[in-house]
Amino acid sequence: MGEAVQFFDTNGFSKNCEETNQLDSLHNGSWYEEVIDDDLKWSFAVKSVLHTGTSEYQDIALIDTLRFGKVLVIDGKMQSAEVDEFIYHECLIHPPLLCHPDPRTVFIMGGGEGSAAREALKHKSMEKVVMCDIDQEVVNFCRMYLTVNQETFCHKKLNLVINDAKAELEKRNEKFDIIVGDLADPVEGGPCYQLYTKSFYEKILKPKLNDNGIFVTQAGPAGIFTHKEVFTSIYNTIKQVFKYVMVYTAHVPSFADTWGWVMASDQPFYINAEDMDKRIEARIDGELLYLNGASFLSSAIMNKTVSLS
Repeated sequence: MGEAVQFFDTNGFSKNCEETNQLDSLHNGSWYEEVIDDDLKWSFAVKSVLHTGTSEYQDIALIDTLRFGKVLVIDGKMQSAEVDEFIYHECLIHPPLLCHPDPRTVFIMGGGEGSAAREALKHKSMEKVVMCDIDQEVVNFCRMYLTVNQETFCHKKLNLVINDAKAELEKRNEKFDIIVGDLADPVEGGPCYQLYTKSFYEKILKPKLNDNGIFVTQAGPAGIFTHKEVFTSIYNTIKQVFKYVMVYTAHVPSFADTWGWVMASDQPFYINAEDMDKRIEARIDGELLYLNGASFLSSAIMNKTVSLS
């Protein structure tokens, strides 16, 4: 289990969210605090703790913040914020689907909050989205309290599975056009570590992709000071398994950092800005809030400091 969410009053005294009534508003001056590193913390002014819960695997909280709206926190780490989660989820889902000639099936590893599935289901060609998350309580919590995704959980094309993604892929005979990794970072000894290894990519994941299939995964912080934590190693691992590998990044304000994704296939998947914009218009129901062709191509250019070697 991770550490419980901590709140701090302006007088410096801490409050544990497990000791806070779930439905009572916190008074002005309360803060949610997340430890980014030993010498760095990130704090948000809090209006109220809306709900808390505990599963077999994780502590869960939904917090209403002044700056970022409703924030989902798991094991003391922010997972997504109401005002800008579209940046992360559009970048995770739409590039591989738009680069694919005709995406019809998607397998999402993790993604229990439902936002990745929500974005995949915007594609008119989509026939089936499998969302496989190991934590039933997280899924139930998000289904109940994240109103933005309630329609997604009821969608007839969504196949929700509660299982370890590795075990689920191993036992399935079908293949997918797109496989998505919407998992926690690969901290050694953590629950998701085995889903970032060369062995997993090579022996389990890759055989479950169709011939022109594309794999994409979130790859952790990719900023000037943070890219060596997991971003570079994830890229280098995937590069050993797939012929074509692409990285791209975007700034996510609520994460207080630049975030990275890695996309890979054994078939070329390059797309220019004009064609991507045409595909967005033709393939997607509704309007994307962040992604377009030009921004995607620019996001794939790394600066000199972020080394991927």
